[in-house]
Amino acid sequence: MEPEGRACYWRRMTDLSASRPAIPRLGQGEFIAMIAMLFATIAFSIDSMLPALPQIAQELTPDAPNAAQLILTSFVFGMGLGTLFAGPLSDTFGRKPVIMAGAALYCGAAVAAYFAPSLETVLLARAVQGLGAAGPRVVSLALVRDLHKGREMARIMSFAMMVFMLVPAVAPFIGAGIIAVAGWRAVFLAFLVFSLVSCLWIGLRQAETIHPEDRRPLQAAALWEALKVVLSHRVVVVSTAMQTLLLGGLFATLSATQPIFDVTFGRGAEFPVWFAVIALCSASASFLNARLVMRIGMRAMIGRALLAHTVFTAAMSAAWALGLWSEAAGFWAHLVWTISVFFVTGLTMGNLNALAMEPVGHQAGMASSVIGAISTVLSVVLAVPVGLAFDGSPLPLMLGVLCFGLASLGLMRVLPKR
Repeated sequence: MEPEGRACYWRRMTDLSASRPAIPRLGQGEFIAMIAMLFATIAFSIDSMLPALPQIAQELTPDAPNAAQLILTSFVFGMGLGTLFAGPLSDTFGRKPVIMAGAALYCGAAVAAYFAPSLETVLLARAVQGLGAAGPRVVSLALVRDLHKGREMARIMSFAMMVFMLVPAVAPFIGAGIIAVAGWRAVFLAFLVFSLVSCLWIGLRQAETIHPEDRRPLQAAALWEALKVVLSHRVVVVSTAMQTLLLGGLFATLSATQPIFDVTFGRGAEFPVWFAVIALCSASASFLNARLVMRIGMRAMIGRALLAHTVFTAAMSAAWALGLWSEAAGFWAHLVWTISVFFVTGLTMGNLNALAMEPVGHQAGMASSVIGAISTVLSVVLAVPVGLAFDGSPLPLMLGVLCFGLASLGLMRVLPKR
């Protein structure tokens, strides 16, 4: 299209947009709370299950207790698959219908998991539940973008994320309380109630944010084109690979943390308290990154954080392998190391995602779905064997995370300087 033609096109689109009725908006406080609740679907669905792992292992897989960890990674796997489709579907059918459809799938799978007679059935239901949870997770971002832009969008997202960061700290307490009163299966009913409240809120209070005239037809060709664009840029491929490795370490740690606290250190009853400490200490990483990245750059921030964490993990692995820790000192050392896994994720993931998106700004929405889906699904493939290698010691987990860190440092050599 010639420059004059493009100018006419955008003037015409601006005129059409101006002629459409304004979308009713909620008060800012209510809107932020609603978006934070939609975000929290993921964290609540994962972290509130952590205290249930011993009971699930005892009831459903007593001969292979480590298999209970798959309750977490199966959900993440389904969520990764759903991430690929939720955004494009919302561009075609609207934001609210896709959020509601995803929530319906999520609730149906929660009920199926509640009645599931075997671990395999629970895992299938959890994967479907993750598929449904991708709707609120992905589409809520588009909903914010429909109504706000620039600094106002950043401000709202910051407030929503501040609320969201509290969820991992309190979710294990909620899960433990439910289990104490009604058993581990009742946690799935809590998911049902949580999602129904979210749906009722958005259904009654939030208007649809995308006009029918702005909806785009759903085309498989568009997804294929976005995939080709993502895979054609070396920077995008490398950044996505590094995200995959870091998420693999994070999900493996998340899966193995409760068994380590319970079996290795005999602190299973205290686990919700210690997980809250981990979550609250790790929450500051994003704020630290925001303050430092403008000064030293994304690539330097990623490299320094990865190098420091990899060296620390190597030292911790050596200490465990050589039996240098006493029981008490080993617990505190492992607690600090676990915090460092979550902390380094906060220092690197945002920067890696920004690097990955930079060359594909012309297809940002579709590319974001592709990158998110690839990194999430493949990270589960990496995390599962590391989590299942738990043998009563943190050493297999640390060695797995160390391998991921070393591979990430190797990939750093081909990242651009930004």
